[in-house]
Amino acid sequence: MGAVSLLVTSASGRNGDGYGALLSFDRDGRLLGEFSVDDRIRDPRGLGLDRESGLLFLNSGADRILAIDASGQIVRDTGPLYGLNPGGGNFGPDGRYYVGLRTTRSIMSFSKKLDGIGKLVVPPRVVSFPRGFDFDDRGRLFLASGIGPNGEGNNTILAFEPNIVAETSWSVCDPELSPLDITIAPNGNVVAASEWPFGASTATTSIREYDAQDAHLVRVLVPERVRFRRPRGLRFGPDGCLYCAAQDEVVAFDFATGKCLGAAFELPGLNGQALMFFP
Repeated sequence: MGAVSLLVTSASGRNGDGYGALLSFDRDGRLLGEFSVDDRIRDPRGLGLDRESGLLFLNSGADRILAIDASGQIVRDTGPLYGLNPGGGNFGPDGRYYVGLRTTRSIMSFSKKLDGIGKLVVPPRVVSFPRGFDFDDRGRLFLASGIGPNGEGNNTILAFEPNIVAETSWSVCDPELSPLDITIAPNGNVVAASEWPFGASTATTSIREYDAQDAHLVRVLVPERVRFRRPRGLRFGPDGCLYCAAQDEVVAFDFATGKCLGAAFELPGLNGQALMFFP
């Protein structure tokens, strides 16, 4: 296995005029270029890693899902799925690949072989606008509801039991939250990247941690020595630090202490959407 690189999807077009590519960085923060130059990768969004097969799953703005090997070759492809409009991606406890649906306002799951029709996991329009999701080690699904590109939506995070029944006793109520992505921390808590108010030039950006048991706000991680604009994709790295893809940079936090470590990777115009350490 080669050295681990950081891969970041950079949006394009109406999503931010970024690179529209899956970009690779070495561990020292140097840009290595596009990880895969296949033209099926357009306006790339969410990423997921199947550790069993060693394949990276990518949600393409071309309404398809792709699986990529460690050499950057696409080895699986759903083909175009009209109206998919995929957002974030994550593998679930059942081994299926889950994809946030921006238009349908729902989540759909696919076989990791990408050889069948996707299955809706939660009802259409279950949230105003999906802004990231993840599963905890109990199999609970946490889904962020945020503000959409046209200003519609609300700001909260919802929980669903493993049978996808809404856990009505768990819901984030935080007036300074506008989630753009969430992830589950090693301690089991829910962590959100927030830009509040969404889209405002004077927005306050932060990383916010919520208790897995009762959804109360545990702490706020404040960025230091970085611009930290448009914080989106969240991922814990192999070093235990929390990384967040943002505009022009990827910012690192020492999650244990809450301290911001500054920009781990920088690239003007990045407009990062999701990130993954790979292979």
